[in-house]
Amino acid sequence: MPHALGVAVVGFGWMGRVHTQAYSRLPHHFPQLPVRPRLVAVADEVPGRAQEAAGRYGFATAVRDWREVAADPRVRAVSVAAPNFLHREIGVALAEAGKHLWIEKPVGLTAGDARAVAAAVAAAGVQAAVGFNYRCAPAVETARELIASGELGTVTHARVRLFSDYAAHPEAALTWRYERERGGSGVLGDLASHGVDLARFLLGEIAALAADTAVFLPQRARPAGATAGHARAAGGAPGPVENEDYVSCLLRFASGARGVLEACRVSVGEQNAYGFTVHGTRGAVSWDFRRMGELRVSRGRDYQDQPISTLHVGPGHGEYGAFQPGAASAMGYDDLKVIEAYRFLRSVAEGAPHGATLEDAVRSAEALDAMLESAERGTWVAPA
Repeated sequence: MPHALGVAVVGFGWMGRVHTQAYSRLPHHFPQLPVRPRLVAVADEVPGRAQEAAGRYGFATAVRDWREVAADPRVRAVSVAAPNFLHREIGVALAEAGKHLWIEKPVGLTAGDARAVAAAVAAAGVQAAVGFNYRCAPAVETARELIASGELGTVTHARVRLFSDYAAHPEAALTWRYERERGGSGVLGDLASHGVDLARFLLGEIAALAADTAVFLPQRARPAGATAGHARAAGGAPGPVENEDYVSCLLRFASGARGVLEACRVSVGEQNAYGFTVHGTRGAVSWDFRRMGELRVSRGRDYQDQPISTLHVGPGHGEYGAFQPGAASAMGYDDLKVIEAYRFLRSVAEGAPHGATLEDAVRSAEALDAMLESAERGTWVAPA
């Protein structure tokens, strides 16, 4: 029989809710998991938010101060879904308190922040996972296998794109996401961090890059109170947007392949247009998050005028079989977080990492720092 593992969630906006629901769904999708999460505590500084979460989802305890979670002996593992500027302080403290850690990307504001959390986790000997959920899609894992097997030949070039309109409305509230001190590097930390992780997951390490950034909506209205998600604040006092709406980046991989990464949070007409195309000397593979269970694949030895076919993933591809019994039944975003939760708690149970780790977060953050440096200097930069 699985034994209970006390878990807590710190920060209960949209992502905190997604983590909580993922824990609750684990026994249904992964009954073989040797541990079963028990919702012990939820923490959020907004008055009433933690109490509402406890009433809705069944947490035993609701608090405003995350430090109470760190001190709670019932809690063995913690999800950190707080704003970026709190990642380092909370992540380090929880690791030092002996808690296993599932922390959302980008793990702080800089590579230094990510390294500090990684060092604390290593020193404490706890397990840690990072919220790079797109790599968990069975189709993405299948694309990686196609690339690694050599079916596409030698990879020559790739394009990774992450376009969204969540910040496109001029009345979008000036929340922490748009402040350098609390939100960090804007769309780089928010979307491009996922893009870097996908690029590395598929193609290996990035040797050098050259980037350009822009702010297209330089002012937004300040909200009158606490916000969740992407709220609007029409009529509020205007304030400056301090971080990036857009980034484009040329990539050179250690393998010799070339790439382009582009991300934007103000792309009118685009809703979660995330995906990639990878070209090799004998074929190509493409994935679009909005058709998450499909791959567009070209392979063979025709080279010129070679056709493209659609591959629908099914049982036997990644963790697909835990959700659907046959190919071409759609999975969704929340399912990817269930896979993350499964791999995180499997890491805790087995004492070995499964899924994205803090090392992946450090590598992504180093690339983001290099993008900022490149955009400022106008030169190619090697990630630290």
